[in-house]
Amino acid sequence: MVRLPSPASGSDELAPALRVGIIAPPWLPVPPRAYGGTENVLDILARGLSAAGVDVVLFTTGDASCPVTRKWVFPNSLGVGKGGAADEVCHVIGAYDMLGDVDVIHDHTVVGPLYAPGIVSPPVVTTNHGPFNEVLTPVYRAIASKGTPVIAISRQQASAADDLPIAAVIHHGVDVERIPFGPGSGGYAAFLGRMHPDKGIEGAIAAARAAGIPLRIAAKMSEPAEREYFNTCVAGGIGGDIEYVGELNREEKYDLLKDAVCLLNPIRWEEPFGMVMIEALACGTPVVATDRGSAPEIVAEGETGFICHDHDSLVRALGRVEVLDRRHCRAVAERRFSSRRMVVEHIAVYRRAITGTDVPDADPQAPSIGTGASSVAVSSGSGASADVDSCG
Repeated sequence: MVRLPSPASGSDELAPALRVGIIAPPWLPVPPRAYGGTENVLDILARGLSAAGVDVVLFTTGDASCPVTRKWVFPNSLGVGKGGAADEVCHVIGAYDMLGDVDVIHDHTVVGPLYAPGIVSPPVVTTNHGPFNEVLTPVYRAIASKGTPVIAISRQQASAADDLPIAAVIHHGVDVERIPFGPGSGGYAAFLGRMHPDKGIEGAIAAARAAGIPLRIAAKMSEPAEREYFNTCVAGGIGGDIEYVGELNREEKYDLLKDAVCLLNPIRWEEPFGMVMIEALACGTPVVATDRGSAPEIVAEGETGFICHDHDSLVRALGRVEVLDRRHCRAVAERRFSSRRMVVEHIAVYRRAITGTDVPDADPQAPSIGTGASSVAVSSGSGASADVDSCG
C-alpha cells in the first residue's frame, strides 16, 4: 500500500500499490539536456510518481538519466526532426514488448496508442502534447474510438477537440522546491523558447524597445529552419539592450528567470501549454503574455502577470510588472502547478483505466483561471491553431 495525497484536501488516503509504464518519444533524452518541453514534463511526472510510492518503468532512450527504472531500444536519442515513422514504430514495439508486466501504460508517442489495441497489453492512456488540429484530431479520435483515454493539457487545447472525448484536463506541474526563487534584480525581461515565428520573438523585441527595458532572449536554434528564421527576421533586432544568449541548460534557465523582472511571452499561436510560464512563476517572476492558447489559464491577470492583446498593451504591461508580488507568483505556482498535484490527477486517470470506470460527464461550468482546480472535465468547443511561417 502507498499513501497518496488528495489534491482537494491535502490529506492522505490509502491506495493499492501501482506499477506504471511511461513511454517517452525517442527524439530527446528524459530529462532533456536543454530545450525539450515534453521530455521535461515526463521527467517530472516519473520522479513524482516514484516519490508517491508508484513503481515506475520509463521506456525512453539509453542516454536518459531520469532516476527511475529505465528501458530502451535505441542507445541514444534520435534528435528532433532526424528520425522517421519507422524509428518511432521500432521504439513503440520495443516498449510494449518490455512493459507487459505493468498495471497501466501512459504512452506519450503518437504511434503507440494506435499500435496497442492490436496486441495484448495492459490498459493504455495517452496525452496529446500538441494542438487538436486538422492533423492530430483525426489521430486522437481514432485512438479514443478504441477506448483509450486521451488526456489534454489545457482547457483551451481540449476545447478544440470537437467531438473527441477527453478523459481529463491535467495542467503540467513543476518541482517548485527545486526551482530557485529570485528577486528580479537584473532589470531585464526574459524570453525563453525556440527560434520560431509562433513564439513571437519579433514582437518581444519591439515591445521591449518601446518600453525601454532590456531583453535577454534564450532560444533553441539547432534546426535549419530556426537558423533561417533568426537570420531573416530576428538578427537585425539584436544589439544594445536586446541580447541573444543562446540555448540554456536547466541551471542557466533558472538563473535567467529568477533575475528577470518578467517573462515576456508574446506567442502567436494556440499553444496547448506553456511550460516556461509556470517555471517563471515558480521563480517568482511574473508573466507578460498574449491572449493565445493556454496563457489565460496560467496567468492570473493583475496578480501573476498580464494578458495582452496587442503591441501597445505589451508595452504598458512591461511598465507595470514591478508592482506585482513575486512571492505571490511563487505561491500560486506551488498551489496550482506543483508536481504533486499533477501526480495525483494522473493516478486518478490510471485507476479509472485499470478498473474501466467511466469518465465523468463534462462540466460546462468549469472554473476559469485563478479560481480553483486546474484539472477539470471540459465541454467540446471549437478552435484552431495558427502556424505562422513568415516574419512579422
